[in-house]
Amino acid sequence: MSLESLVMAELKEAMKAKNEAALRGLRAIKAEIIKAKTEPGANGQISAETEAKLLQKMVKQRRDSLEIFNQQQRADLAVREQEEIEVIEKFLPKQLDEASLKSALQAIIAELGASSPADLGKVMGAATKKLAGQADGKAISAMVKSLLG
Repeated sequence: MSLESLVMAELKEAMKAKNEAALRGLRAIKAEIIKAKTEPGANGQISAETEAKLLQKMVKQRRDSLEIFNQQQRADLAVREQEEIEVIEKFLPKQLDEASLKSALQAIIAELGASSPADLGKVMGAATKKLAGQADGKAISAMVKSLLG
């Protein structure tokens, strides 16, 4: 089942339950899917990889907003962002925990023969491709820096 049909089914359930938080998140996902499908060259289709990138981008945007709202003590807006993050994350692949991420990155570092912080770019390139959809870029970057540092 495609992401779009999953979102539509969830949207119907959220409407029946009058779940405003779920409706906001699901409508945002639906809008992004439609936008991606209508981009030049998409031909009305988007791949599963594109769907995952789209969802990750949406979560990242909301996390950035959440951080800003928390800094400005806007709890009302922060709660809305957190609710939407939770809705969007339901459609993302399971994220790696810290221990799994560390072991995966250690394997990549060993495979590339990286040994110093100068190899950061090389490791990051391989890690972001291999762990796409499974870990946040900031988490990967922080872990690679600590492992190479």
